[in-house]
Amino acid sequence: MRVTFQAVRFSADQKLKDYINEKLQKIERFYPKIIEAMVFLKLENSGQIKDKIVEIRLNVPGSTVIASSTDKTFEAAFDDALETIKRRLKKVNEKVQSAR
Repeated sequence: MRVTFQAVRFSADQKLKDYINEKLQKIERFYPKIIEAMVFLKLENSGQIKDKIVEIRLNVPGSTVIASSTDKTFEAAFDDALETIKRRLKKVNEKVQSAR
């Protein structure tokens, strides 16, 4: 699986990218046919406490799975979005299994 990052309004440090990449490699056990993962890291300057936005887009054969989350830190927002991705991948996998 190829992982690409896009940081909006800031430059992401390597530690954050490594954290995200490590977690994304683990989700292949839910659906091993993931082609590409795109992670968008956005910093919203609205003055609120929850101003870090993470959006994950996974390209899988036949569809795209998208999840987004907002939190105080990028790690927490990423973890929330990843949980949503895991649930959706399980549903996609179940549909593929039942179609066989």
